Amino acid sequence: MKKIFAFFFVFLTLAGAFCYFQAKNRINATSENDQTVLIEIPNGTPASRVGDLLSKKGIWTDELAYKVWNKLTQPSIQKGWYEIPPHVTLDEIGEILGSGKTATRRVTIPEGRASWEMPAYLKKAFPELDEDRWNKLVQSAEFAKSLGLDAKSLEGYLLPDTYPFPIDADEETILRQMVAANLKLRDQLEEDSASSMWKTLGNWHKVLTLASVVEEETGIPEERPLIAGVFHNRLKIGMPLGADPTVRFIFRNLTGPIYKSQLNSDSPYNTRKFKGLMPGPISNPGRKAIEATLHPASTEALYFVAKDDGSMTHFFSKTLADHNKYKDVAARTRGE
Repeated sequence: MKKIFAFFFVFLTLAGAFCYFQAKNRINATSENDQTVLIEIPNGTPASRVGDLLSKKGIWTDELAYKVWNKLTQPSIQKGWYEIPPHVTLDEIGEILGSGKTATRRVTIPEGRASWEMPAYLKKAFPELDEDRWNKLVQSAEFAKSLGLDAKSLEGYLLPDTYPFPIDADEETILRQMVAANLKLRDQLEEDSASSMWKTLGNWHKVLTLASVVEEETGIPEERPLIAGVFHNRLKIGMPLGADPTVRFIFRNLTGPIYKSQLNSDSPYNTRKFKGLMPGPISNPGRKAIEATLHPASTEALYFVAKDDGSMTHFFSKTLADHNKYKDVAARTRGE
């Protein structure tokens, strides 16, 4: 009997050890996905049900190993969207799903784009984006107010940048994130006491309004303070800004010729016809254009004209006579 008991004891011990190592090997195996897989964990999903979601996505199909691992570790799973890399362990999957770091889609919005141009960039990452809803939210004074803005629309408040948007972001979520980035920049720049333009322009809305024109007038960073200086000089003496981009904004005529009928528009955005600032921004300026607006170059120039020599730069002048001479130079450069 002792021999039989010893035999069974050894057998059970070996069997237990075999099962233990088998379970350990299965738990420590790596996931079956060969590529990164996106998975959603709905709110309130218990850890015991996550195994089903992993199995459906082809990430982890060993149901028993998952159940044992879940029992041993009792992981804390957070709701959200997650990217599961290929060939990771259950422990690594648990860390990802418990991090709360929702997967994102990165989108770059270039500087100087009007709000209605932005869906073209966003749709590369969010093909389901609703342009009509986007435009309605942008033009909603009520929505702007809910974001803490004293403005009739969000034009100018959508800070250009590269954003990691939540992967399930909708139009409202994206707009809120972009406006929040704009206001964060405002708070940072307000701490810069060296700028007197806060007092001159009066508020952030007017800063953005002028910065949007500076942004549209030149793509050369070094010229932005000079362009801003010219506009500040014009505002001081009550001279119209005379900026063609403000007319283009009225008619969404972003390229090509500007017609005489358009230049005669009675829109308050027509700075070729009316003095002072427009009611609001004509595009969404980037940080550099905003900083140039707050720190304009010290210049006596009142005019500038594109050289049209391929350099994308401008001639700057103090008098109309010199300005007209430079216009002639530019015309000859164009072959006219």
